Parts: sequence; C-alpha cells; structure tokens
Amino acid sequence: MEDEKRLFVGNLPYSVDDRQLEEIFSKAGKVESAAVITQRETGRSKGFGFVEMATAEEAKAAIEQLNDSEVDGRKIVVSIARPKQPRE
Repeated sequence: MEDEKRLFVGNLPYSVDDRQLEEIFSKAGKVESAAVITQRETGRSKGFGFVEMATAEEAKAAIEQLNDSEVDGRKIVVSIARPKQPRE
C-alpha cells in the first residue's frame, strides 16, 4: 500500500535539511523523497519532515532502525505518516 511507504519523522534538529534527511534514511533502504517541513515566512525548519521509502518493507526497516535513534543530540521519532486531514 502506498501510505505504508510514507514516514513521519519528528523531533529533528533544526539544522537538518532535505539532503541530510535523505542521507540518514538511505541507510535503511532506497529513499524516493525526503522533505523537512519549513515555516513559509522564514524558511526555518519546523523540526519534522516526511520520507517516502521505495517499499513498505524498507519503510518498516527504517522505523526499526531509526525510531528513537539520535541525530545531532536529539532522539528522532519515526512512524508511518497518517493521511493528511482536510482543513476546515
């Protein structure tokens, strides 16, 4: 299933950019896309992002390997991303 390949990554250090996020997750498998979410006005990281892995198996492996791991002194949270909720 498509949704099971998309991961939410929380508690990222503000210094991490898209390229670094992709690098971190490429250790677990093939990364289709990696994006750190930024504030529209300032371009500064909001401290979380999304990674899409090539397969659901690689996504599962990434969760097992990287959830609660440390990146620049911060323990990151990795889980399957929930579908985007429509805004009111």
